[in-house]
Amino acid sequence: MAIVFLFMGIMGCSQKETKLPYLGNPVVKGTDTIFPKISAFKFTNQDHSIVTNKTFENKIYVADFIFLSCPTICPKMTSELKSVYDVYNSNPQVAFLSHTIDPERDTIEKLKFYAESMNLNSNWHFVTGKKEDILEIAEKSYFTTAYSDENEPGGYVHGGGLLLVDDKGHIRGVYDGTNSAETKRLIADIKILLKELKA
Repeated sequence: MAIVFLFMGIMGCSQKETKLPYLGNPVVKGTDTIFPKISAFKFTNQDHSIVTNKTFENKIYVADFIFLSCPTICPKMTSELKSVYDVYNSNPQVAFLSHTIDPERDTIEKLKFYAESMNLNSNWHFVTGKKEDILEIAEKSYFTTAYSDENEPGGYVHGGGLLLVDDKGHIRGVYDGTNSAETKRLIADIKILLKELKA
């Protein structure tokens, strides 16, 4: 019985002290461990507004990489992310960032129409920019797959991850955007990260 209580006590402490990991390979400088951050970026959203790292200052955000004509996983990813948005859309400290990997076809006007069809507020940015910049930040900052391939449905290969980024630009979680159980985990982890933000 004492062992059971001890285990419950340990579990209670661990739940109180839950902290999300920092993802990516860190660099150690002296006594400091420095985790990678999202590189500086500058894209344009569906409202013709410039979106940069500063847009998310003092906020956490969820990012993904999609394209509107995607015949495979993108609709499911967006649907799952919308369920996360529905929980946090009134919280000004939580934002959403969807990058199109097909800027030639996904014009600002199309992104605007798409956002309006989902009845979203200004917390969710659908951004476009130079194709090479979007693909580069996908690979080098978010550590996800995104590249052209004419043999693939829709002409692109891309990862299906939803990426949780903290207010300092560190990735703190990756979630399968086609899995509802993973979406629920993301909703719970945002709550954990919000507590950290307020600490």
